[in-house]
Amino acid sequence: MGLFNKFKQIFVPGNKENIAAYDKGLEKTRKEFVSELNLLGLKFHKVTDDYYDELEHILIKADIGVKTVHNFLNRLKKRVKEESISDPKFLQEVIVDELFMIYVEGESLTDKIKMAETGPTVILTVGVNGVGKTTTIGKLASKYIKEGKKVMLVAGDTFRAGAVPQLEEWAKTTGSLFVGKEKADPASVIFDGLDKALKENVDIVLIDTAGRLQNKVNLMNELEKINKVIGKHIPDAPHETLLIIDATTGQNGISQASSFKEITNITGIVLTKLDGTAKGGIVLAIKEEVNLPVKFIGLGEGVNDLKPFDIEEYIYGLFKDM
Repeated sequence: MGLFNKFKQIFVPGNKENIAAYDKGLEKTRKEFVSELNLLGLKFHKVTDDYYDELEHILIKADIGVKTVHNFLNRLKKRVKEESISDPKFLQEVIVDELFMIYVEGESLTDKIKMAETGPTVILTVGVNGVGKTTTIGKLASKYIKEGKKVMLVAGDTFRAGAVPQLEEWAKTTGSLFVGKEKADPASVIFDGLDKALKENVDIVLIDTAGRLQNKVNLMNELEKINKVIGKHIPDAPHETLLIIDATTGQNGISQASSFKEITNITGIVLTKLDGTAKGGIVLAIKEEVNLPVKFIGLGEGVNDLKPFDIEEYIYGLFKDM
């Protein structure tokens, strides 16, 4: 019995609501990806070069990424040779095993948010415009408010039209404190926000930033300035710098992750709109190609549809029909 089938037998859902969300949110990927894998097992009676070519196409289509797919196929071929596997139906189980291992093997990446031992936990969010950054901040605020935390939203994206009022609206909706001023210097707004957060004994500070990636040098300088301001106010902060990526953009999201990694210290990824794509394999590509943990995934438009990422629930949600 393969690793994944053993895992399915012993897997105990930690949270039924989360399992239902993963199940529904990964439906598009599961239907397309798993059905194609099942058809591949029926089409071929032997494991041949043509089989590997079609498998490569299916994996790339699911947005697992060219580099990840190449490494994966090398591992798979090695295992096929070592274990003398010739039946494609049996190989399906091995494929899921190896995809599972991509994420759980090697360097351990935590999907948990690092919380400050004392004082406010500062979470900086970055990402290009249009990926759902402000909405993600609002959903995170809602999550932490429900957990009984005192939350503040800081509008560090001061020049995009509508960005400040949009975040302010989220603050009102969630019952969070808010600091923001349009057309102001982002670092000065963040300075004021952290000053207020310390005075008001805030638990979580969520900071929005500009989404411009066209001029890396300018953005790098801005983020450096922001990080210095944060570090002066609160030692060891920001505790997390989360990059927001729209899962529907696929491999473009991977290149965004690589670009942002060059200009600032990214500690984790939030994948939005995962329910809106059949390319849910991007989760595996991010781990393999950018070596960053996915901390949250968006599995719907509702305020409660931003879920903490759990590799076991993800794998189960993706392959439970196999």
